[in-house]
Order: sequence, then structure tokens, then C-alpha cells
Amino acid sequence: MNGGLTAADIAAAIGGEVRGDAGRAVVRIGALEHADGDTVSFLAQPRLRPLLQSSAAGTVIVRADDADQVVVRGHTALVVADPYRAYAALTRWWVARERPPEPAGVHPSAYVAPGVRMAPGVSIGPFAVVEAGAVLAAQVRVAAHAIVGEGVQLGEASCVHARATLGRGCRVGARAVLHSGCVIGADGFGFAPHQGRWEKIEQLGAVWIGDDVEIGANTCVDRGALDDTVIEDGVKLDNLIQIAHNVRIGAHTAMAGCVGVAGSARIGRHCTFGGAAMILGHLEIGDHVHISAASVVMSSITKPGQYSGVFPIDENGNWEKNAATLRQLHQLRHRLRALEKKSST
Repeated sequence: MNGGLTAADIAAAIGGEVRGDAGRAVVRIGALEHADGDTVSFLAQPRLRPLLQSSAAGTVIVRADDADQVVVRGHTALVVADPYRAYAALTRWWVARERPPEPAGVHPSAYVAPGVRMAPGVSIGPFAVVEAGAVLAAQVRVAAHAIVGEGVQLGEASCVHARATLGRGCRVGARAVLHSGCVIGADGFGFAPHQGRWEKIEQLGAVWIGDDVEIGANTCVDRGALDDTVIEDGVKLDNLIQIAHNVRIGAHTAMAGCVGVAGSARIGRHCTFGGAAMILGHLEIGDHVHISAASVVMSSITKPGQYSGVFPIDENGNWEKNAATLRQLHQLRHRLRALEKKSST
């Protein structure tokens, strides 16, 4: 727990302006509805202002136009331009204070092959495996039971969490976070049909991951069949996602849990995909395309915008109109039958 902190300390950490008691104690970060006087909270959405009026939070991160509501109740406001971004920065600062980094060095139970290159500050946890030819840049952390395969390259300050696996030849940029159970560089789904059987196609590519990428628990990114599967800078992948071989995902695209991307799809930059969305293989998704949850993308989309649906996918506005009509089909059917009966008599 972060003890001895004040509202002024929090303001300095997030670049906020203090209005009210700068010496107010801060013991925890919490949501407005569950906060007490020692809690720092935040208000990011105007629709949640009623929570601000009833909250007991002693310190609240707000925009300037909400500060008076905090101060008039005897609490402390920390004024910033973007409270949600400030909250994100605060969590990182808080964790850095509360959870010191793992000490550099190799745990006695870990296996590090001869010839592995490790820069200063690398930490290798219990029972981890780092195979021959791997290159680990400064401040890399490989946690307990993680596997770093032959010839893998890990960029500066990247973290491979417990039981994550990196297959041979994969490359990871700086400050990447690979969460527990994710598998980077397993074989892609490649088989040739022959006389009713399937013959394996060896997957000869690897996986290339850029800087500042985060990959969630139990997510799989398959190696390429010939060329590499590519995850560009800043991509965020949630848990339980499948990225097939030779997919390319553009910079700063984000995918929620259970998304599936079939082989050789090309996805642009700054896209978002809701949970359980599916993208068929060999399609092209342009920049700034946003796919709603559980949608199935069956054809390429090059125009930026929001897309939803399964029957088939369409621009969101058109899909909503069609969905509204669909809800009335049963009633329209009865009306049509009544008219048919009337016309036949």
C-alpha cells in the first residue's frame, strides 16, 4: 500500500492543479461509488456526475468545469484536461511505487543456454527457459516457467509473464508485455489435402512484434507460413484472441477478448474490434475501421467507420435500420396475410 501520500503528491504525478486541501491524505485509488475520504478517484464522463455529488472520495481527478462540485463539499479536486488519461498515468505511477521491479539476475532453477546474450538489468525467474541464440535487451523480465525459444529477440524493458511461450526466431520490440499463457510463434494452421488426408505444411516464417505491444493471457499469435506474422507498434490484444499465420495488424489497433483473425488478413492502423468479432482470411481492413462485438467480417472494408452485423456486415447506420426492420417482420407478416385474405374474398 502507498502510505504517506497527499493530494499534492498525486497532482505532481499526473500534472494536475490542486483545488482545495493539498495536504489531504491519499491511501488508495478507487471508484467514486465505493470511495472514502482517503481515496483518490476520477470523473471521466459527464453522465456520471450524479456519482460525484454523492461520493465520499476525498480527492477527485476532474475537468475544470467539475472542480467546484468537489471543492464545495470540502473535498480536494485535481484539475486536468483528460481525467481518464490522468487516471491511467496515476495507476502506472502507483504500481511503480508499490511493486518494485524484479532484481536483475538469473534464478538458480532457470535454464539459460550457453551463448545467450543478455544486457544489464535482465531478470530470469524460477524455472524459466531461454534457449540458444536468444538476445535479451536491457531490463527485460522473463518470469517463472516462461519459455524464450531459440533465436528469439526481446527488446528493452519487455516483460514475458509466467508460462508465456515465445517460439523460435520471433522478435519482440521494446516495452512489450506478454501475459501469462500467451503463445507467440506456434505453427499456423497449414495442411495440404491429399486422398482424404491432411499433410502438414511446415511453417517457415516467424512473428514480428513492434514496440509497446501488449498481448493478453492465453492469446495465440501463429508464425507465418513463409513470411512473418506482423503485429505493429502499440497494438493491444485482449485475452483469448487467435491471430492466424501471416496476418498483419497495423499500429495502435486494439482487439477485445475472443476475437479471431483468419490467415493472411491485413488490418489497418487505429482500428478497434469488439469482443468475439471474426475476420475471414485474406481480407483487407483499412485504417480507422471499428468493428462491433460479435460481428463477422466477410468482405474487405476500406472505408473508415463503424461496422456491425452478421447478415451481412454493413455500415453501422444501414445495419441499425435493417435490424429495426427485422424486428417488425413478424408483425408485417401477419398484416400481409390479412391483406391477402381480404383481397381473395
